[in-house]
Amino acid sequence: MAKTVYDVLVEKITAHLNAVADSLASGAAKDYAEYRDLCGLIRGLETAKREILDLAQYQMEADDD
Repeated sequence: MAKTVYDVLVEKITAHLNAVADSLASGAAKDYAEYRDLCGLIRGLETAKREILDLAQYQMEADDD
């Protein structure tokens, strides 16, 4: 099956999410403020990913009708 725009977006967000998480895990945050920023970025990326997956599911169900 061909990749959809949703698949491409989720892949890109996942790659970015993994890079940020790896950076955080390796101690890249210089201080607590940067740690909070990175945690917020992870939270935002996870939210965006969830919304895209929900939208893709909704569209697939709508296409089946």
